[in-house]
Amino acid sequence: MKPNTEKSAIHPINAETARPFLARREFLVSAATAVIATATATALGAGAVDKFQQNRDWTGNTPVSYPEPAFEVLDKRFSGRQGNATLQRIWHGQGHDSALWCEGPVWMGDWGCLLWSDIPNNRVLRWCEENGAVSTFQSDSGYSNGHSRDINGRLIAMEHDTRRVRRRNYDGTWSILFDSFEGKKLNGPNDAATTPDGSIYLTDPGYGIMGPYEGHKAEFELPTRVYRIAPDGKVTVAAEGPMRRPNGICFSPDFKRCYVVDTGATDGPGNPANIIVFDVKDQKLSNPKVFADFAPGFTDGVRCDTDGNVWCGWGWGGIETNGVRVHHPDGSPLAFIHTPEVISNLTFGGTKRNRLFMTGSTSIYALHVNAEGHALS
Repeated sequence: MKPNTEKSAIHPINAETARPFLARREFLVSAATAVIATATATALGAGAVDKFQQNRDWTGNTPVSYPEPAFEVLDKRFSGRQGNATLQRIWHGQGHDSALWCEGPVWMGDWGCLLWSDIPNNRVLRWCEENGAVSTFQSDSGYSNGHSRDINGRLIAMEHDTRRVRRRNYDGTWSILFDSFEGKKLNGPNDAATTPDGSIYLTDPGYGIMGPYEGHKAEFELPTRVYRIAPDGKVTVAAEGPMRRPNGICFSPDFKRCYVVDTGATDGPGNPANIIVFDVKDQKLSNPKVFADFAPGFTDGVRCDTDGNVWCGWGWGGIETNGVRVHHPDGSPLAFIHTPEVISNLTFGGTKRNRLFMTGSTSIYALHVNAEGHALS
């Protein structure tokens, strides 16, 4: 099956159709899943060659012939593959330094480093671009998950265990931006994105209070939602429903669209595994539509490039779903980067924002691409 390059894959949602649509596990599995799953299943079947070299020597000691075999182009419209760049595993801890679940990557260009969360170990790690050294940036991180930067470049952290959003000030101190709404504690902030007016949009699915591994078990006090923190600190509900567990979030380059991942599939069969796209007008999210479906498995973190393409981490549906999917703004699949681990999240970085960093379960992967992450991605 070939990707549909002529007709949008985006499906509208309204009050009448949302509930039955999301209750169906079959979902009318998208063209993207069919294309990718068929190709990878063929490659990884019994006796098949490891076509995408997911089982390569990731130490870097064994050369990989260009073009990068893990970077599969599905649509001729896509020009984002850099032909003479290779997928690298730039970090995988050993022994006591091993990571349990890597998440929340953020590029700190002025610091020359990548930061990411190792949630169960309650820490944030730092990779130095200059020499590849990895160190602990923050211990006792509140089991932070997603990170972003505000309009002034300050680090924003979504903390699972403390159920709050904090900002790191220029002098290294931390300020609490948001920890409750209408007198009730947040569930467990997950991911965030910033807009040019200084607003911060964040998701609150509650994974930090569902057990001790990423926080502590506690009762939900609020519905799962997307919130907006205005520049003056006022908080409003940006979206509630049809998402079960709003997770990753990003904006299109023109900020007229907002993409929100729904990882409701983590609650079991019959729940959604898709991305919902909203229209953005007057700081509000409206007109939700299904942008792309990710069953089997589900996506988590998302980012846009300057062309409006949506880059999505993928996994949990078998090794054939491990990696990064790239979608056109119309929802159709463009490319797939195959990795040996589930990709939880990703971000663009480097001086030109053309290096894709991927948090891969227990490792960090990087790949130079022929695309640029937009400034606030």
